[in-house]
Amino acid sequence: MEFTPALQPARLIQRYKRFLADVVTPQGDTLTLHCPNTGAMTGCATPGDTVWYSTSDVATRKYPHTWELTETRDGAFICVNTLRANTVVKEALQAQRLPALAGYESLKSEVKYGAERSRIDFMLQASDKVNCYIEVKSVTLSEQDSGYFPDAVTARGQK
Repeated sequence: MEFTPALQPARLIQRYKRFLADVVTPQGDTLTLHCPNTGAMTGCATPGDTVWYSTSDVATRKYPHTWELTETRDGAFICVNTLRANTVVKEALQAQRLPALAGYESLKSEVKYGAERSRIDFMLQASDKVNCYIEVKSVTLSEQDSGYFPDAVTARGQK
């Protein structure tokens, strides 16, 4: 995903009050970032990990910096900004960068399906394949090289 302006790296000091995180930039400055992920983020917010953040030019924002991604010490990238997850996945699908989901001819967003007429984030279609329904969730728990959602049992999460 191309971020404009480009994301900036920092080292995570701590995440607190669910929506805030303190980081230190390569220049040695300490910043407080807004964290737009309400999950526990176990394994996604380990002190010392690299945090990639964006900066807003909106002067009225109390915290102009937003935590977008985490890069773990073993090099895995985690999209922690819940507002970005669908955009990241859509770009990857369009570019055929997910081998298990490559080879489809069309991509549709927000498709209604089933008797309940629920919406699914994406549907892939091809003349020689069954339809592929994709629901995107932001990671809120990372364990043993896998990401999970939700990190706690909820009625909405079970849907």
